[in-house]
Amino acid sequence: MSDQRLSGRCLCGAVTFTATPKGGMHACHCETCRRWSGGVYLSVACETVEVANPEAVAVFDSSEWADRRFCRSCGSTLFWTLKGGGLTAVSVQAFDDPSAFAFEDEIFIEAKPSNYDFAGDRPRRTGAEVMAQFGGED
Repeated sequence: MSDQRLSGRCLCGAVTFTATPKGGMHACHCETCRRWSGGVYLSVACETVEVANPEAVAVFDSSEWADRRFCRSCGSTLFWTLKGGGLTAVSVQAFDDPSAFAFEDEIFIEAKPSNYDFAGDRPRRTGAEVMAQFGGED
């Protein structure tokens, strides 16, 4: 899928984008993602993300290592980026075809609330494992 460009938008249509995904869908259970998205955050890491109208995107400095992007008008969750570059994770539900992605793994598994589980067998990584991968702190 790495050479396929996919389109997406926010709820109100003020933000439109194209992105080049580089893998499958990840479910993040960390508290920051759950509060930001209103539930488990499903995202896809992307090689590139091109926003047609960047002035419609607001940026929230959510931690020492990442920031969150959302629509200034409707508040739709769009994507987060590592500070200094290297990774942009786009909300699966912001894509025009969210069914295009295979469910790859779950991260921050120790922070997952006990009132839900995903069916199926897939890798589940802790927050410490994820932060070690990105060089940040939990």
